Amino acid sequence: MSLLIVALMLQVTVALPSGKRNSLSIAESSKVGDLKRLAQKSFEQGFLRLVTAEGHILADPNQFLQAAGLKEGDHLTAIVQQAKMAATDGAFAIWCHGGDRIVTWGRSRSGGDSFAVQDQLRNVQQVHATSWGAFAAILADGSVVTWGDPDRGGDSSAVQDQLRNVQQVHATSFAFAAILADGSVVTWGEPDDGGNSSAVQDQLRNVQRVHATYLAFAAVLADGSVVTWGNPDLGGDSSAVQDQLRNVQQVHGTGGAFAAILADGSVVTWGRPDLGGDSSAVQDQLRNVQQVHATGLAFAAILADGSVVTWGDPHDGGDSSAVQDQLRNM
Repeated sequence: MSLLIVALMLQVTVALPSGKRNSLSIAESSKVGDLKRLAQKSFEQGFLRLVTAEGHILADPNQFLQAAGLKEGDHLTAIVQQAKMAATDGAFAIWCHGGDRIVTWGRSRSGGDSFAVQDQLRNVQQVHATSWGAFAAILADGSVVTWGDPDRGGDSSAVQDQLRNVQQVHATSFAFAAILADGSVVTWGEPDDGGNSSAVQDQLRNVQRVHATYLAFAAVLADGSVVTWGNPDLGGDSSAVQDQLRNVQQVHGTGGAFAAILADGSVVTWGRPDLGGDSSAVQDQLRNVQQVHATGLAFAAILADGSVVTWGDPHDGGDSSAVQDQLRNM
């Protein structure tokens, strides 16, 4: 005698904000993740967030539908999320803004294994990466979760109590710098490459933006001045030009040098000379600069008259002489 087992089915209606709706049938014993995958297939749309009529977000993919409170005839809203991705030298991380999960893969030590911190990743707002092996996620409550190579930013335990109300995170190849709501900065990772800002900590007040080369940071303060730290040869030491760094509007970095645009349209550079830190050969041309862009080893400045001035490693964009005629006729 054969025994016939019939699965009890649950009928729910899922609607997109646009008004498009589908009626879905799923076994009562299923999990939230099963329902999400069914909805994604039904709408042919990935990265959906399901919200109940009461406004409850079905965030845990391993939660059973009954435990989530779903009943026959319930109506859900499916919100389409934009997937975002970050990468280190050997791993990827993909997430959705406001999501409670990050998927990582690649070399484990480079951040490809986030298993140890998955339970902490709730309402993720941003994810940033050092080039050589670590990720840092900013959560909605302003805290930060890190993983990956512990020596290159993956271990923030020494500063975890300070990582509160974090607004922005920036990275060199081996270290992170977080700007807090009060304008102060917290750093961690390789000490000599930006992870240790103790020498300038008293100056890091009212920080508006932080920029990075491969191994150094530059912070622009509210008064237009600049504070630097990290590898001194690659932009971490701006003492030679500190008196010139006033009314700074923008800062850009190659792998080893910084260029600052001042309010009068002039440019100040520092760092490794052959990587853009020495602009003396073109300084007379750097007037009324509107924008500066960088490769890993060279800079290009667009002036108000539409002309372009370049400097740095000639093989990586620092020499534009061969195309100057074309640049004048843009």
